[in-house]
Amino acid sequence: MITELTAQDTQRHALARVLFEEDVALAVCNPLANPPRPFSAELSCLSPNAVEKRQREFAAGRAAAHTAMGDLGYPAQPVLVGDKRAPIWPKGLTGSITHTRSCAMAVLARSDNLRGLGIDVEEDTPLKNDLLPAICSEREQAWLKSQSNPGQLAKVIFSAKEAAYKCQYTLSQRFFGFDGMELELDLAQGRFQARLTAEQPPFARGATFDGQFAIGAGVIVTAAELRN
Repeated sequence: MITELTAQDTQRHALARVLFEEDVALAVCNPLANPPRPFSAELSCLSPNAVEKRQREFAAGRAAAHTAMGDLGYPAQPVLVGDKRAPIWPKGLTGSITHTRSCAMAVLARSDNLRGLGIDVEEDTPLKNDLLPAICSEREQAWLKSQSNPGQLAKVIFSAKEAAYKCQYTLSQRFFGFDGMELELDLAQGRFQARLTAEQPPFARGATFDGQFAIGAGVIVTAAELRN
């Protein structure tokens, strides 16, 4: 079981909770607060050379996933790693795991309801300028220049692309870079739309993924869903 959440952990849970529908289970675990030990089968997925930070974040992500399973009425089961390093979910479930230095989150839903889920959490710090060309398209960079907080919004774009990528990966099983999506942010509504810049079967070029984002309690959280 996850150790008792701190006030900040609870704030982060509330921040992310409203980004998903009620049939999606969401759990939070703090990597810095001695997360529960993963199942042995899960630990075998970790590199024997994994540093302590990686071990803590991995354990916290798995603990969050196990809690989310329980919230859906499933017993906690190992979440293994596939050949392409993506989580392998138990039959009948689909989900997503994310973690940063101080926060891990997992979302989970029955696959009868959702085809894909994506969540990403990032520390609320500006994206480094030297990463902009790798993360943001020329159009996105031009838009950022018109904003009063370009570094923070660049981090939102980074996170939103991560969430949308995870969401589509369940179906496409395809890797592509940040240039594979172009993003539009609705700052007033806390929403985004990610558009594929190339075909990624079964998705056509131009296919879009809608999501939401929230900023608070020291983190940026982004979410995407693909419903049946």
